[in-house]
Amino acid sequence: MLFKILFVFILLLVFVPPVRRFVFYLLVGRQLVKEQRRQEPIRRREGETRVDNVPPRSSETKGGEYVDFEEIK
Repeated sequence: MLFKILFVFILLLVFVPPVRRFVFYLLVGRQLVKEQRRQEPIRRREGETRVDNVPPRSSETKGGEYVDFEEIK
């Protein structure tokens, strides 16, 4: 009887931590990894330009009327 109790106790000591880590990863770990990836700033190379907001194009021009010019020498 004592050997059975010791055997079960040793099995619990050996197998519970890895199983607990695996269950924690299944339940929480993947969500943590996704959130960390989402929160990481996007790394850009130096000098790279990115436009986040492009204004919509309108069909009408908002400037004045076109004036033809002549070059003066």
